Amino acid sequence: MERTIGFGIIGCGTIAPWHADSVARIEGARLVAVSDVVEEAARKMGQKYQANWYTDYQKILEREDVDVVCVLTPSGMRKEIVLKAAEAGKHVVVEKPIEVTLERIDQMIGACEQAGVKLAVIFQNRFLPGPRRVKEAMEEGKLGKPILGDAYIKWYRTQQYYDSGGWRGTWRYDGGGALMNQSIHTIDLLLWIMGPVHSVSAKMATLAHKIEVEDLAVATLRFASGALGVIEGSTALYPGFASRLEIHGENGSLILKGEQVVAWELKDGEQIPLPFPPQKAAAGGQADPTKISAEGHYLQLKDMVEAVRANREPLVNGKEGRKAVELIRA
Repeated sequence: MERTIGFGIIGCGTIAPWHADSVARIEGARLVAVSDVVEEAARKMGQKYQANWYTDYQKILEREDVDVVCVLTPSGMRKEIVLKAAEAGKHVVVEKPIEVTLERIDQMIGACEQAGVKLAVIFQNRFLPGPRRVKEAMEEGKLGKPILGDAYIKWYRTQQYYDSGGWRGTWRYDGGGALMNQSIHTIDLLLWIMGPVHSVSAKMATLAHKIEVEDLAVATLRFASGALGVIEGSTALYPGFASRLEIHGENGSLILKGEQVVAWELKDGEQIPLPFPPQKAAAGGQADPTKISAEGHYLQLKDMVEAVRANREPLVNGKEGRKAVELIRA
């Protein structure tokens, strides 16, 4: 029988239950310990999931029964934790964005490579059936030469959302606004499906919130393939709409709304039942970050367990997680 893979969670904020619930679903994995600088948050989560809890994350790194740590602290506070986790020989899962500058990200990737530990970055939508179907269609050449790739993330967040944490909406800890925190999931899918970007031109503004960073950005892209693209990302557009990813090639067009394929129009006449997948989609995070599906996190953390067991790279490693941040910083 294979040894149980022990997980530790560092940071017991909004997204932590998605990680804890996912670990509980994975055969051969268990949540061992959690930590948060806020004692009440750590205790509450530890008691809920029957895990040891600490206010000092280094206690988790000292445990021999912890193999993987999920780093869920504010974005600009992850580098030091990941470096110490790598030094302690722990594999690392980091929420998106991996960090807020390329210099900090490269230090994290380098530390994990040097220590021989895995580094995965949460882009859970890559694991869902709809996005995977579009990616496969592009890889199989069903759309022919790529022409246009558009990402529309017309979301909404209240001022209370930003006020709920001192790190939200700051350059130092959030690394940006609507693009870096919210739109990054769809931007990652755009890059994953369309390939790298050669050049970008953009305008951004803060029009509806009292924050340091942007709540609206519009960009035009030229991909390395020669195709063009558009990104529109916002947290200022009431009431918030499901994200859309529109992929056009010389032989047809595919559109994702949230996690579902809603248009599949190919010149060869191939059809799939729409929407795909057919089951009701999750509400999505367009107006409330707690409304996202848990399925993607489960599938991605399961991939991490399999990567540790097989000694292979996780499907979304540090270098993959870096790509969306590089474009957003640009």
